[in-house]
Amino acid sequence: MTNHKEAQVVLRLDNITKRFGSLTANDAISFDLAQGEVIALLGENGAGKTTLMNILFGHYTADEGRVEVFGQALPPGNPRAALAAGVGMVHQHFTLADNMTVLENIVLGTAPLWKLGFGKAAARRRILALVQDYGLQVDPDAQVGSLTVGERQRVEILKALYRDARILILDEPTAVLTPQETDDLFATMRKAVALGLSVIFISHKLHEVTAISNRVVVLRHGKLVAEARTADTDKHILAQMMVGEEVAPPSVRAANPGDVLIALDQVSTPDRGSAPGLKSVNLNLRAGQIIGLAGVSGNGQAALADLIGGLIAPAAGSLRIHDAAPKSWTPRAALAAGIARIPEDRHKTGTIADFDLTENAVLELYTKPPFSTKGWMHWQAARDFTQTVIEGYDVRCPGPDTRIRLLSGGNMQKLILGRVLETAPEVVLANQPVRGLDIGALTYVHEQLLAARDRGAAVLLISEDLDEVTALSDVIHAISEGRLSPGFERGALSTTELGVWMAGHGFEEEGGSHAA
Repeated sequence: MTNHKEAQVVLRLDNITKRFGSLTANDAISFDLAQGEVIALLGENGAGKTTLMNILFGHYTADEGRVEVFGQALPPGNPRAALAAGVGMVHQHFTLADNMTVLENIVLGTAPLWKLGFGKAAARRRILALVQDYGLQVDPDAQVGSLTVGERQRVEILKALYRDARILILDEPTAVLTPQETDDLFATMRKAVALGLSVIFISHKLHEVTAISNRVVVLRHGKLVAEARTADTDKHILAQMMVGEEVAPPSVRAANPGDVLIALDQVSTPDRGSAPGLKSVNLNLRAGQIIGLAGVSGNGQAALADLIGGLIAPAAGSLRIHDAAPKSWTPRAALAAGIARIPEDRHKTGTIADFDLTENAVLELYTKPPFSTKGWMHWQAARDFTQTVIEGYDVRCPGPDTRIRLLSGGNMQKLILGRVLETAPEVVLANQPVRGLDIGALTYVHEQLLAARDRGAAVLLISEDLDEVTALSDVIHAISEGRLSPGFERGALSTTELGVWMAGHGFEEEGGSHAA
């Protein structure tokens, strides 16, 4: 482990302050990062982590304070200067071109690809050397569209290393990885740190923070409130640092399953480009039960979510709602059947950016009382409902008339969760419900999903976070390339064993997809 006091300081944030109107997003934040050190940057939604990283990268200019990289002041508001100084970042959502090779993606922006050869041989030699040094196994000539999620992440890290990054920021790097891929990533990080790379690791998974970081820096309401050696903490202490109080996980009682509300029988749907459809899936969603779906992103979860939400209909097999086949299956029919959805992409399908919070809160409710009668909207009722969601789900915003695009991603997610769970739906389609939420908000959402189950709702929980799936689900299925594993009772499999199913092993022996 790096001795912070003896090692060279490679990054210094000194008294960074950033204001947006009356809101102080960063309030005099100062800390150092040493060579060969991993710092975990923790904080609630809205704590100021993203703003701080945007200042480091030059996307924002601090109102006060300065950033130093290797002892030199970094010019404010200049992303190119940050890259040139050796700062790289791997975003949670990858920025790769599927129709290009690994090599082309890595060198994109560093050399003109239209130029004959563009130094391809030299680029390949350098990439292969990085692959060897850091244990990032990937074929430079492979088409990115054919890669697994874990391999794509390796390409993103190689992109940063190819640009001589000496400081690497990883934003929620394990959100879309299997446990085995997470182990591989951490092995790479340890090799990189041994070679002198310094890392800022942003994550809400506290067990990973304790496994990989040397120090933790905790932000709360824009201020640095704690800084400690990771070895002197544990998950409970870290959660308390972030939230300011004790955070206890929800108590999960045994389920009391009722009638089958939605039944899929040998359902298949078409592939969409490289995204697989469902392959002869059998699944029962029962009242009073949480069905958890574990899988690496892009293995058919989107097709299942679209099917339950009425966006697509089965190409083969049958769908039954309350033991009856619907005459037509559309989003309107799904809403009429009591299905409420928490969509995976809060920006694209969960909200309308230029609508205010009130308009977004009633997007799927506006045709129902008390929000409208005979085609007339009752905006006061809509605002009252929105205010209830804001207060109950701690949506940090100026008020119901705020444009939703001005909110952080986590606060957008809280509004979506509130508008769904406050209406007591019969079926809850929860697709990545706590993505981007801090430990306090995450715990509250889990409590609400369990409460929905206990009042008789059928809950389909789709998550790439195995801890979430295993903690909440009464029955767990793994999904791989559109195929569904057997249903496993809570606790029947370890996360490693589930990861094996997520990687696609076992289906040949089992012979296809299964019902719960």
